[in-house]
Amino acid sequence: MGGSQYDDDWVLPSADITLVLVGKLGYGKSATGNSILGREAFVSEYSHASVTNTCQMGSTTLKDGRTINVIDTPGLFDMTISPDDAGKEIVKCMNMAKDGIHAVLMVFSATSRFSREDASTVETIKVFFGEKIVDHMILVFTYGDLVGESKLRNMLNNAPEYLQNIVELCQNRVVIFDNVTNDRMRQAQQLDKLLDVVDFVCANNGGKPFSDQMFTRIKEVHDREKEVHTMGYSGYSDEQISELKKEIHRTRDEQLAHITSMVEEKLNCTVEKLQEQLMEEQNARLQAEKVAYEARMKSEEEINKLKESLRKAQLENEEFRRLAAERKCAIL
Repeated sequence: MGGSQYDDDWVLPSADITLVLVGKLGYGKSATGNSILGREAFVSEYSHASVTNTCQMGSTTLKDGRTINVIDTPGLFDMTISPDDAGKEIVKCMNMAKDGIHAVLMVFSATSRFSREDASTVETIKVFFGEKIVDHMILVFTYGDLVGESKLRNMLNNAPEYLQNIVELCQNRVVIFDNVTNDRMRQAQQLDKLLDVVDFVCANNGGKPFSDQMFTRIKEVHDREKEVHTMGYSGYSDEQISELKKEIHRTRDEQLAHITSMVEEKLNCTVEKLQEQLMEEQNARLQAEKVAYEARMKSEEEINKLKESLRKAQLENEEFRRLAAERKCAIL
């Protein structure tokens, strides 16, 4: 987990790195973001203030000079918020990561049972963004202060099939994080392990971040706005400049609203598709249980018939012995 398999030489991406944190409330997602940034950038469950319910981004500069951007999301894909709110937050997240996402950190608690709901979160992201997003996924298990790396490895080896499938899907890209330690050396070591895996993911994807049609549309909005600003406002009056800026912002807002509608529609389609898959799985499971039940009933019926045959044979044997004894007495 974040070990030697990521220690080979490769060309590190020279541009900024953007990471997106995804996970349920209470799993230590925001605290993980703070550990990566080295400061309290996000309100976490360890804070006294209320936990954030909107996307936020924090940045820091690494030792090698690269900038790392960390986007904390409010449980976008665990279906605890409405599709409309989720759609707006997804667009906000993509707007922050307008150049694409280098790695998606799927944050889970090492002290909680990995549920089918957790597995469905990964599946929802895969269905929503497409299969390629999996190449950018890293599994981060928190509460490393309570569960060590060896214990986590043992837990994963003996985990339910659906968790093992997720680990296999992410090609064993798993790291463990201790977000409460004050040991500077431990903090640096776990961050280095995570960044090794992030760099491995970047290298495997040719240094290119994940992007799709929605990201492209958002990037076009930013590029267009940047192009207008670059042209400058020379020769315009203050009033004209003010109107131009308003028009730019209005156009941007309209385009982002259109993209939000696209995202909401796609999210609804994703939910419907997953519900259909779930229904199919439930029907298949019910059918399998029915077949197993019928086989068990048939087996029990055959066992009962065999028992009845044995009982009759035993009665006949006892009757034969009784008759044999009577004949023997008569002869005597």
